[in-house]
Amino acid sequence: METTSTPTHCPYCALQCGMNLSPTPEGGVEVTERTDFPVNRGALCGKGRTAPAVLSSRVRLTSPLVRSGGTLVPAGWDEALDRIAGELGRIRAEHGPDALGVFGGGGLTNEKAYALGKFARVVLGTSQIDYNGRFCMSSAAAGGIKAFGLDRGLPFPLEDIPRTGCVILVGSNLAETMPPSLRFFSELRENGGTLIVVDPRRTKTAEQADLHLMPRPGTDLALALGLLHLVVAEGRVDEEYVRERTSGWEEARAAAMAHWPEHVERITGVSVPQLRETVRMFCEPEAAMVLTARGPEQQSKGTDTVGAWINLCLATGRAGRPLSGYGCLTGQGNGQGGREHGQKADQLPGYRKLDDPAARRHVAGVWGVDPDSLPGPGRSAYELLDAMGTDIRSLLLMASNPVVSAPRAAHVEDRLGSLDFLAVCDVVLSETAALADVVLPVTQWAEETGTTTSLEGRVLLRRRAVTPPEGVRSDLEVLHELAARLGVEKGFPTDPEEVFDELRRASAGGPADYSGITYRRLVEENGVFWPCPAPEAAATAGAGATAGAAATAGAAAGTPTTAGATAAEGAAVTAAPAAEGAAGAAVTAVAGAVHPGTPRLFLDRFATDDGRARFVPVSHRPAAEEPDAEYPVLLTTGRVVAQYQSGAQTRRVAELNAAAPGPFVELHPRLAARLGAAEGDPLAVVSRRGRAVAPARITSGIRPDTVFMPFHWPGEGRANTLTNPALDPTSRMPEFKVCAVRVEIAGS
Repeated sequence: METTSTPTHCPYCALQCGMNLSPTPEGGVEVTERTDFPVNRGALCGKGRTAPAVLSSRVRLTSPLVRSGGTLVPAGWDEALDRIAGELGRIRAEHGPDALGVFGGGGLTNEKAYALGKFARVVLGTSQIDYNGRFCMSSAAAGGIKAFGLDRGLPFPLEDIPRTGCVILVGSNLAETMPPSLRFFSELRENGGTLIVVDPRRTKTAEQADLHLMPRPGTDLALALGLLHLVVAEGRVDEEYVRERTSGWEEARAAAMAHWPEHVERITGVSVPQLRETVRMFCEPEAAMVLTARGPEQQSKGTDTVGAWINLCLATGRAGRPLSGYGCLTGQGNGQGGREHGQKADQLPGYRKLDDPAARRHVAGVWGVDPDSLPGPGRSAYELLDAMGTDIRSLLLMASNPVVSAPRAAHVEDRLGSLDFLAVCDVVLSETAALADVVLPVTQWAEETGTTTSLEGRVLLRRRAVTPPEGVRSDLEVLHELAARLGVEKGFPTDPEEVFDELRRASAGGPADYSGITYRRLVEENGVFWPCPAPEAAATAGAGATAGAAATAGAAAGTPTTAGATAAEGAAVTAAPAAEGAAGAAVTAVAGAVHPGTPRLFLDRFATDDGRARFVPVSHRPAAEEPDAEYPVLLTTGRVVAQYQSGAQTRRVAELNAAAPGPFVELHPRLAARLGAAEGDPLAVVSRRGRAVAPARITSGIRPDTVFMPFHWPGEGRANTLTNPALDPTSRMPEFKVCAVRVEIAGS
């Protein structure tokens, strides 16, 4: 028996923890420790450790399914592919290309996300493509682009966190959502730094904090503005930094000053002494960070909320300096790369804008098509789902389960049922796949090679470790076969490295430039941080390209490496690996030098035309739906440690189901007493969109005006039956994290 192990990465969250996969004597595969990857150093959560369970043919799809007489039955690949191509061709001929919808996923590799976006625009000719990553960090992306000119989840590696002075962690329960990352925050405190957690629940993460703020859901924007007000009032603004490295301060300052502490206390429920203590803890160290997650971002004002936290960083000189900055903790495994390379409704590969003529020319040149043939921007994720059965008559869906994960899920389920045709590519028969006309069984993480981009902006190589079951094909093969059947014989290779090489060319010169990254480098260097332009472009940028010229020089001059810092700043990052520093010195070398990648962004300048970060003036506004007499309680949603996203895969693992068997309603004892509810009693949570029922879980670790439900399960306990699809006007993010509900004993 072959005994060698294969180094690869976890299929779940954006940490992309390193692991080895080794064969077992029984013919299966097991996860073994991989200590060389710096993010997790061998540590794994239960989801990663049990991930091979989903490789079993007992729980996953191994044959195409087609609907016959109302039932999904096994079919051959040619029959299934012919039916998909025939239906897509028919609907396009009858209703036009924009009647064809495409919906992707943040779990797709970069290669598959790139190919899916190209397929939608070149083969189908449709503008109607988006992906479930829109529900992940789109508000953080929009806020980052407004302020910095560039969006990357973290502008620094995780290894910087233990060496800063203070971290404000807003709306993240990373102890459960990405447990191996908790050690960075434990090391922060061991090194004398402080951790402030902002969350309406006392989560396992909040229990680790030096200070826990429990704001009312939907008021994170007011909280950030109140902190900035105090920074100004207490004379803690870094005036020199603001003058030399930012613009727009006066307008942002005026907006913040309307949010005085007592007013913010009334809105948020966070006391004035806690607000003052937060400002002291954040401002006294030389370096500090703000990290946000879905709590403040999944709101109808998520972009403005992120902007307010960024303003706090800018006013205190905590961005574009070593061991300081704003960052977003990306959720999905390839949520970052998935939107960089063409799944998102308004973007082309390399994080280019679809409505930018230069971007269209560049990508069309790589694709060998006329730029004018590329469709324009389409609908965002929820808007696309909402249009199904009316403007959109068919949907090709990959690696997503919106029946469970989308807001107003019962409505989305109804819209899926109204389509003329639905085709789903997935590993398992998810709740969404069960509604399809054709289901294609596709390979998963351990059965294929491909790249992902972690929350650090580190591009990684997942390697094939096992042979997929007979009857299973890769998504790249599916797109190749469908393209050929729809008249495009070339341009959709099935080899992932060949696809990645094309992606490199398409991304060259864009904000997310991968042109200097190769599979070989990813293996040898344990990942490479983008932007990483090809050698000739790196030399051009090093010779003095401006941020504006970076689009053609391909170097993202607004995003230098550590080597681009001043001498004083560089000294502050001396704890970074020596190899990185040596590599950074080569950034401005002559043509032919290998660009080292960019672990740390913005140290010299921001990725704006003038190199300055931009303050964005914002003001608090209520949630789209506030409590009233009929719906007096706030609902917020989230994850638990043993399940992942819609649960389509983790709910098939016995060990994880034993730890988290089903949904629940978490509520405060005072609310439980008013209802007459005891632990475990079935509670009905009702919103304007529907009703969910789950057992009561009573705890004093939640606000009395708030209930919490995890969103991993379908059926009567489906939390997203209740959630509000009100959209952020900029990011088009739905308001998952706050809506008005009433709670009652089920059956009463």
